[in-house]
Amino acid sequence: MQASKLFAVFISAALAGSAFAAETKADVEKRLKEATDVLKEFAGSGDKGVPKDLLKKAKCAVIIPAMKKGGFIYAGQYGRGFASCKGPGGKYNNISAMRMEGGSFGLQVGGSSTDILMLVMNEKGAERLWSSKFTLGGEASAAAGPVGRDVTAQTDATMKAEILSYSRSQGIFGGISVKGSSLRADSDVNEILYGKKVEPKALLAAHSVLPPAPAQPFLAELNHFSR
Repeated sequence: MQASKLFAVFISAALAGSAFAAETKADVEKRLKEATDVLKEFAGSGDKGVPKDLLKKAKCAVIIPAMKKGGFIYAGQYGRGFASCKGPGGKYNNISAMRMEGGSFGLQVGGSSTDILMLVMNEKGAERLWSSKFTLGGEASAAAGPVGRDVTAQTDATMKAEILSYSRSQGIFGGISVKGSSLRADSDVNEILYGKKVEPKALLAAHSVLPPAPAQPFLAELNHFSR
């Protein structure tokens, strides 16, 4: 491999690694607040936003605030956020930190970052969240989510997708394709949140671990958003 190509690969890997550098508790709590604010923005989008029927049917939700796009050489996309799944009684009651990276979907024109909301629509999709790393549009079927009140006109392919995804950039809401991106639990951040190593299945499926105090506003907004 030529020296110039080796250098490009090295720089690309370095930038990708720096995107997920070690964080402090303050960093994580700040992102939780940002994710809560993102939910409030989506909730206030009215008829231009996520259909209420889909919110009620969703098994889980994933919010990635400020999904970023790499610049020079490293053109991938990366972000950190949180997932939550409905437990007994149909309420979201705990969170797992998530990381999302790769893919070729475009950020909206003029934006350097985009807020992402993903709705997991069935049990099969939910199980992927507490499994190992998976690819959206690969192992998990994914589609840009429909917007507005009427979802009956959407195609069968869209409505049968395991995961429906939405974006918000510069105040504009819409469905967005995230095919090719990978999604997995962010174990380091979970350890910061819970003070110990914890499996995402315990948080999202078994609900055997109490949520940390900083997650309460996020969970309250998510439950309010999904009513």
